[in-house]
Amino acid sequence: MNLAASDLVAPHVPADADRLAAAFAHREPFRHVVIDDFLAEAYARRLLEQFPAFERGNARNEAGELGAKSTVERIRGLGPAYAALDDLIQTQPFLDLIGRITGIDDLLYDPWYFGGGTHENRSGQDLDAHIDFNRHPVESWHRRLNLIVYLNPAWHDAWGGSLELHSDPRSDRDRVTTITPLFNRCVIFETTEWSWHGFPRIRIPAEHADVSRRSVALYFYTRDRPAEEQAATHSTIYVDRPLPDHIRAGRTLDEDDVQTLRALLGRRDQHNQRLYRDIATLTEQLEQAKTAIQNGRMGRWAYLARRVLARLKS
Repeated sequence: MNLAASDLVAPHVPADADRLAAAFAHREPFRHVVIDDFLAEAYARRLLEQFPAFERGNARNEAGELGAKSTVERIRGLGPAYAALDDLIQTQPFLDLIGRITGIDDLLYDPWYFGGGTHENRSGQDLDAHIDFNRHPVESWHRRLNLIVYLNPAWHDAWGGSLELHSDPRSDRDRVTTITPLFNRCVIFETTEWSWHGFPRIRIPAEHADVSRRSVALYFYTRDRPAEEQAATHSTIYVDRPLPDHIRAGRTLDEDDVQTLRALLGRRDQHNQRLYRDIATLTEQLEQAKTAIQNGRMGRWAYLARRVLARLKS
C-alpha cells in the first residue's frame, strides 16, 4: 500500500491479506469476508462526522415514493473525508489489495457510483433478498464485488437491519448468515447469480429513536468474468419476503400483523408494477424496431414477397 492508503486503511488489513483471502474463499453461503476495524479509527470517525443528513440524499424508492432510505451516490462532494475515500478506492494499490483478498484481478473503480455511495436506513425500512444488477449501466463491465463499510456506533441484531446472506431465499432449505452492521466493520462479497442478500425490517426501540443504519457501499467491476458465472444482462432481482411463521390459521391478527401484511402486499404490488413497466417498455421498443424494418428497403421487399406468395396460394 502507498502512504496515502496506509493512512486510511488499518495496517492489519494488508498484513492479514492471506488469511482474509482464505476466509473469502469459503463459500458459506457464497464467497465473502468480514473485516473488523477496516479503516484507521480516526479516519472512520471522520466519515461518520461528515455523513450526509438524511434530507440531502435521494429518499425515493423504485416506485418513486418517499421512503425510509436515503442515498448519496456521488460521495466526493460530502467533505474532505469522502473525497479522500474516493481518491483511495481508485488507486492501483487499493484495487490490488482487494484483488488479493478476493482472488479477482484487474478490478475497476466505478466513477459513477451506480447504486453505491452513502446509504442511510431509518426504522421501518427493510430490504428483500435480492441479487444485484450484473452489468455496469454505462460501460457494460461485469459487476464483481460489493464492499460495504458500516458506520453504526451501536447496533443489535434484535433491531433488524443486520445483513443477511442467503443460500437461496426461494428454498425451504435456505441457509442464512447474519452480519451485524457494527462501526468500521467491512463486508466484501462476490456479486453473482447466487449472491442473495438483504436485511429484515428495522425496528429501533423508542429509547434509541434517533438511531439509523448508516453505511458506505462501494462496487467494483471487471471487463470480463469466468464463463460459468456469466448470465444475460439483468437489473436487480428480488424475492419477496414470505409470511412470518406466526401468521397462521386460527391466529387473531393484531395491529402489527395487519401492518406487516399491508407492507408485504404493497411490496409485491411495487415489484409487479415495475415488471409491467419493463414489459411495456420492451414491447414498445420491439414495435419501433419492427416499424423501422418494415419502412426500410428490406421491409418493402418482404412485404412484396408476402403479396406474391399470397397470390400464388390463392
